[in-house]
Amino acid sequence: MDLFQQATSEQNAPLAWRMRPRRLDDYVGQPALVGPGKPIRRMAETGVMRSMILWGPPGTGKTTLAEILATESAAHFERLSAVMAGVKDIRAAVERARAAQGQDQPTLLFLDEIHRLNKSQQDALLPHVESGLLTLIGATTENPSFEVNSALLSRARVHVLKALTDEDVTEVLRRALADESRGLGQRRIRVDEGVLELLARAAAGDARRALGLLETACDFTEPEGDGERLAHQVLDDVIGHQASAFDKQGDHFYDLLSAIHKSIRSSRPDAGLLYMARFIQGGGDPLDVIRRLTAIASEDVGNADPKALPLTMAAWDAYLRLGDHEGQRAIAHAATHLAVAPKSNAVDQAWNRAKAFAAAQPRLEVPTYLRNAPTSLMESLGHGDGYRYAHNEPNGYPAGRDHDCWPQDLPRETFYRPTEYGQEKRYMQMLDWRASLDDAADSD
Repeated sequence: MDLFQQATSEQNAPLAWRMRPRRLDDYVGQPALVGPGKPIRRMAETGVMRSMILWGPPGTGKTTLAEILATESAAHFERLSAVMAGVKDIRAAVERARAAQGQDQPTLLFLDEIHRLNKSQQDALLPHVESGLLTLIGATTENPSFEVNSALLSRARVHVLKALTDEDVTEVLRRALADESRGLGQRRIRVDEGVLELLARAAAGDARRALGLLETACDFTEPEGDGERLAHQVLDDVIGHQASAFDKQGDHFYDLLSAIHKSIRSSRPDAGLLYMARFIQGGGDPLDVIRRLTAIASEDVGNADPKALPLTMAAWDAYLRLGDHEGQRAIAHAATHLAVAPKSNAVDQAWNRAKAFAAAQPRLEVPTYLRNAPTSLMESLGHGDGYRYAHNEPNGYPAGRDHDCWPQDLPRETFYRPTEYGQEKRYMQMLDWRASLDDAADSD
């Protein structure tokens, strides 16, 4: 009995399991992969399998695709989880693959959560993927370029699966209601207008979750005529508050933080607030947001608005003092200020230039007139000689390039280059004015 026959024979299995497509023609979504002439469609049609990694969010059909490909190619199908399977399990799968090979049957190994593969598992698996004994299909919700061993990655093509659209998920639900052999068709359930669309939206692109919600909702149907009715008001109890949680170590976590940062850098307060709300409602720590805002205050606003950094620090302090509910408003306060504020990355660029320059100058020495002289020996060596106290100078500035505090024998560089935005325009004017004082002093 293959996996699909097993699924249909288990009448008590969850609806999502029973409704898994058996053929590629029954598969919903991923037209870039399974559409006419597309890579996975061509593999299914020719029966020639290639190792691949399927990367996509939950409920997009990664496991189903692997099972369909095994069926279409008449391959022996092995399924392992990188979390649960050890080296012993991999070796056992290899022995079964050898037995299948002896009967001229290829083996397709589906490895779920491939991003969790440890080194010993990789060592046990790699030679058999290289030799072609095993055709590997790995499934992952994480970016394989960061999480999958490079040796395996080089031997498999990565296919990206997208979250299903609401229309795709709605179609999956309609099929489940109509299917009399595996779905809910025998119950003749009539659904109020808009119910399937709301269930699809609540599932956020996850067909498995959508079918679970539908199955739960159908536990609350009312008899109507020769069938049943799924009423709109049932959804409040079934869906409730849809917390859009995410893996705090996964891509979506970092994608949202990136979206917050880039929206605020782009001076889009509404987009920044949207991604902040999504991040926090999905279980993200508001302190991760305020840390990112603090970085933005220096990196992207800088001296164009010198109030940005202290305001952000005040919001951080307010969050810790007020607690989560009221404190979130303080974070939103800082975020909108940063988004609306004039932008300059001159400070960030200056710091990067300074670090690169210093790294290239291993013999950098401080001029003697800037050195401290806490002892008589240091004083006798001339430490501090010639230092001009700025507050005793005209205009509070020791004019002249003989007192520019730059290390001797090093080429002069300009790291900080103010922009014309916000307060930084005033800084540029101040620097230009002082440069004119230097010119005047040097010409005397």
